[in-house]
Amino acid sequence: MNNFSYSRADTVGIAVNHLSQKPNSKFLGGGTNLVDLMRENIEQPDALIDVTRLSTGKAIRELPDGGISIGAAVRNSAVANDALVRERYPLLSEAILCGASGQIRNMATTGGNLMQRTRCYYFYDEASRCNKRTPGAGCDAIDGFNRIHAILGASESCIATHPSDMCVALAALDATVQVEGNGGTRSIPMNEFHRLPGDTPQIETTLKPGELITAIHLPLLPFARHSRYRKVRDRASYAFALVSVAAALEIQRGVITNVRLALGGVAHKPWRAHAAENIMAGAKATEEIFRRAADEELAEARGRGHNDFKIELAKRTIVSVFTELSEAGGTQ
Repeated sequence: MNNFSYSRADTVGIAVNHLSQKPNSKFLGGGTNLVDLMRENIEQPDALIDVTRLSTGKAIRELPDGGISIGAAVRNSAVANDALVRERYPLLSEAILCGASGQIRNMATTGGNLMQRTRCYYFYDEASRCNKRTPGAGCDAIDGFNRIHAILGASESCIATHPSDMCVALAALDATVQVEGNGGTRSIPMNEFHRLPGDTPQIETTLKPGELITAIHLPLLPFARHSRYRKVRDRASYAFALVSVAAALEIQRGVITNVRLALGGVAHKPWRAHAAENIMAGAKATEEIFRRAADEELAEARGRGHNDFKIELAKRTIVSVFTELSEAGGTQ
């Protein structure tokens, strides 16, 4: 670990100014991912700017339109246990509780969860070639042990997957990321916040230099009360998803009137399943239509050998979750 300076920001403006003064700086939230990467010499910032004491980032509040705002400094455990979140967006609470351990959820922040980096073995191994860690070096995962790697949206430069559970739920819920920087404030749709790898896998988000995440906004989606998050993994706790499904469903008189679907563990970013949603919207809620939707979404999926099983696993998990939702209620 290299030497670095540490400062604590009391306002968003101070935090952004500190970052602009030292370009090779990082904002520090709970530190559950960043500090690990610093220990491994993958991240080597010259300065850390602690943003956990920003008063604007500590609250979960209801918005005028009926949605909710989650401050970037709110701990993951607080989001998962919040009464509004559990009532209106149960899949978000379930997703967070599926992630990491209780101790880590008590430290990790909402903003930090969005910024965590891949758990690809080769990214963490300095002896391996990794375009994400060293642009232009190559990708040893492609011909290596790639069981946990991407089947959708990958490139010849990178087949790593995004590790977050929370972000998959946020993608399904049409969340927006509120950010502030020297250029002012802006709102980024969650589905545009993370990037696919292309030729530049080291650029993981659409944040501009110096921008700070201040909050996550969730719109009012009444049907999201009828939602599920399912995570398929190698062991029951403290394991990253092989495949995960975040789904919400509304049925009226047997017809699907509203549907949301996002997948985790399958791509470089949380994967919003628009193709599957389009198949299901307006159709009869049957197992057959769920299978058609899953097949359509995974039509262009590509395995790399060890992870071929993920394609069928993703399809079966989608069908299972939507069948469960359709049988559990929510019909009007």
